[in-house]
Amino acid sequence: MEEKYLGLDLGTTTIGIAYSDSLGIIHNYENFSFERGNYKKAREHVIEVCKELEITNIVMGYPLQIDRQEGDRCKSTQRFKDDLLKLDPNLNIILHDESYSTYEAKERLLEGGVKPSDLKKYIDMVSAFVILEDYLRSKK
Repeated sequence: MEEKYLGLDLGTTTIGIAYSDSLGIIHNYENFSFERGNYKKAREHVIEVCKELEITNIVMGYPLQIDRQEGDRCKSTQRFKDDLLKLDPNLNIILHDESYSTYEAKERLLEGGVKPSDLKKYIDMVSAFVILEDYLRSKK
């Protein structure tokens, strides 16, 4: 039986969520929306999802810049991680390079027949799926 993981793609007004079950199968969960800057609401929701799915391992997309350097978005992601750990110190949070995850998610959605006008509804959730998939693949 494999460990379960939550995959997160953090944006400024949405957080994409995917998860892997005890068989290692990844599932889309949701695109959770929150008011710009209301990361407290997003963190509390992530904690609720972790409890509901009984997951303590989180893989968060880490938005490195094209030159592989850490920019402002990395600082925001790190702060979100630190604040999650204050809410639940038992979490194991891994930051994983999310380069090209949004591009990959967009390609998958379009190939799956999603209309370009509907991409926004699903893109972060599928990006979280791609980030988690990439992390689990790198572990093997």
